[in-house]
Amino acid sequence: MKRNILNFILSILLLGFVSCSTSQNKEVKPVANIDLGGPRPAGQENVLQLAVDPIPTVRVAIIGTGNRGSKASRRFTFMDGVEIKAICDIHEDRVKRTQEIITGSDFPPADEYVGEVTWREVVEREDIDLVYITTDWANHVPMAVYAMEQGKHVAIEVPAAISIDECWQLIDTAEKMRLHCTILENCCYDFFELNTLNMAQQGLFGELVHVEGAYIHDLRSQLRSTTNWRTPFYEDYTGNPYPTHGLGPVCQALNIHRGDKMNYLVSVSSDQFGMTQYLENQFGKDTDRARKEYKMGDMNTTIIKTEKGKTIMIQHDVTSPRPYSRLHTLSGTKGFAQKYPNPGIALEPDAHNFLKKDAYDKLIKAYEHPFITEVGEYAKKVGGHGGMDFIMDYRLIYCLQNGLPLDIDVYDAAEWSCLVELTELSASNGGLPVSIPDFTRGDWDQLDGLRFAK
Repeated sequence: MKRNILNFILSILLLGFVSCSTSQNKEVKPVANIDLGGPRPAGQENVLQLAVDPIPTVRVAIIGTGNRGSKASRRFTFMDGVEIKAICDIHEDRVKRTQEIITGSDFPPADEYVGEVTWREVVEREDIDLVYITTDWANHVPMAVYAMEQGKHVAIEVPAAISIDECWQLIDTAEKMRLHCTILENCCYDFFELNTLNMAQQGLFGELVHVEGAYIHDLRSQLRSTTNWRTPFYEDYTGNPYPTHGLGPVCQALNIHRGDKMNYLVSVSSDQFGMTQYLENQFGKDTDRARKEYKMGDMNTTIIKTEKGKTIMIQHDVTSPRPYSRLHTLSGTKGFAQKYPNPGIALEPDAHNFLKKDAYDKLIKAYEHPFITEVGEYAKKVGGHGGMDFIMDYRLIYCLQNGLPLDIDVYDAAEWSCLVELTELSASNGGLPVSIPDFTRGDWDQLDGLRFAK
């Protein structure tokens, strides 16, 4: 209780009413206080290391059969003990295409649901164990909450939520129902991320002090589409709308809510240039498409300070002509690792230089993560962003089948997704520090580091 009161007071100090001006001389609206959660509702307990009864055959429903949902359906066909019972989308052609993927892999056909509200019928079925949600961002939480209320475990594409209120909805429902709610953060299962996580956990880098992640991906081609649901989001939003690819893996390395927690952030966005220029080049300067206004800046940079004095930098840029990068940087007292632009590791006593290829390859082999040793080669054959998508789904199904805690829990889903709203609050107010809620409600130090169930 004392910690919650202190957090509330700090949030008032950090989020006090501020008036300043941007480079465009527009007055910035004052920041309202965020919901720090308050005491845990009566009858609820945390779901840290939640384990439920084993589910030998996991019966899956996939809601959203676009690019990610259809590819997930294919990956499930490579796993034993999985049944795809239902597929659902508002577009019939996508459902039919996904059905062809399922039956083309000698799986029994799934029941098909098409329409705006048919997803409710899906999650109300008694023969579903896991609801796999790959819809647009705005529908993630309503679907996940209702599914948990119907007694289903849920897995949600990134970001899991787009507001602090939605984050609390996920947590309170998962705690009340004692069900798994995970975020489908595939980058946590990328090979370099897993191997360097193993190195960090074994102390190779010493004490981690600073980490970096990003989502830098030239997606300007999406602006040409008039039906893409992500683009309208950029018209009214500024901040980092897609933080989890960069944030998830580095939070795992820092043991966030497993011995440390994120306390506050500051976030600054550049002005918007790239989207307007791209549309002018594509459609002409005087067209309606080119005159459309976007609030989201080209580059957003966010700095986070943790309870134990560590710092995290997270960036987002989907409008600049530059190579793809998630950064993934781990900097410690004994060494350094960074994935982009080229994977490299530097260690004492010669940390000024990256390891040469032979030494690097030997180190990677020596610290190969057990997930990679177990299914890495098979994952590459199945595919999905180089195999990391398959490892993600494989681990989810394995843990459910064996009644084990999931690798990524509902608190991860909330912590990594809360930046959507919090970065907008900070960036809209001149980089004002913004408190990050403790979604565990004081239980962030109950666990001693991240441990994957075996």
